[in-house]
Amino acid sequence: MAATVGRICGARLLKKYGLVWPQACQLSTNTQGWTKNRKVWLSTLGVVGGGVGALLFALEQSVQASGSEAHPPHNPWNHSGWFSSLDHASVRRGYEVYKQVCKACHSLQYIAFRNLVNVTHTEDEAKAEAAEVMIKDGPDEEGNYFERPGKLSDYLPSPYPNENAARAANNGAYPPDLSLICSGRKGGEDYIFALLTGYMEPPAGVVLREGQNYNPYFPGGAISMAQVLFDEAAEYSDGTPATASQLAKDVATFLKWCSEPELDDRRQMTIKAIGMFSMLAAVVYYYKRHKWSTLKSRKLAYKPVSKK
Repeated sequence: MAATVGRICGARLLKKYGLVWPQACQLSTNTQGWTKNRKVWLSTLGVVGGGVGALLFALEQSVQASGSEAHPPHNPWNHSGWFSSLDHASVRRGYEVYKQVCKACHSLQYIAFRNLVNVTHTEDEAKAEAAEVMIKDGPDEEGNYFERPGKLSDYLPSPYPNENAARAANNGAYPPDLSLICSGRKGGEDYIFALLTGYMEPPAGVVLREGQNYNPYFPGGAISMAQVLFDEAAEYSDGTPATASQLAKDVATFLKWCSEPELDDRRQMTIKAIGMFSMLAAVVYYYKRHKWSTLKSRKLAYKPVSKK
């Protein structure tokens, strides 16, 4: 369509109808009116842009391949699809694994008890979970700090008062906060699952210091965290068999939710947006056909004026 308008403007058949048509002619995508320098410049720009993109992709792949750690395989998670939601039963079981196993060393400083409501627990259950922990609060009227049962507005407490205490209790290693661990590690929940189930004996030539363990999925292979997930290492309230792989799968799903608590809402909004934009696209297409129908059906004729 743009090329047709360009030819009409070039022939000056619509010169008397105002300034709209010359503007449309300038916006035409027809390359016949382009200068040679302009064509060379755009072609060079396209080639350079494509080359830079390919170079960045190749460098990113080479950096991944140059690492000493093994790459975690991709697992068929229930939430992998664009329109798939998290398995909330698995998220609840993962919270139970965190509470019984991971909580002793790792914190969830960005997760509050209120975030559990209508996700893994009912409101009453979340209140009961919060009441089980004692939160340091204050000062009171006399300027003293005190401990009180937790409330829904409280965040999950850290197992250590500060980083130095955490390192002292873990042979110098600092257990990371798990709130954003899935978003902060390449591979996400696949990395978490592979790390928790990938402990093995160190191969020949690998020397570990005292207190270290070998895990091929950890950068460098030497990890200070010992293997913590075994069969029956935790107990599920719904009676699910607590195998090591089931525990790792559920806690990885729970940590995925911790990293993206809005995941389900975002995907619901995506479905709504697709529906709305589909209807808007149909309306815009009809309006475009309606507005351009007079132009496309117009017949231009040249009638010479006879001179008497």
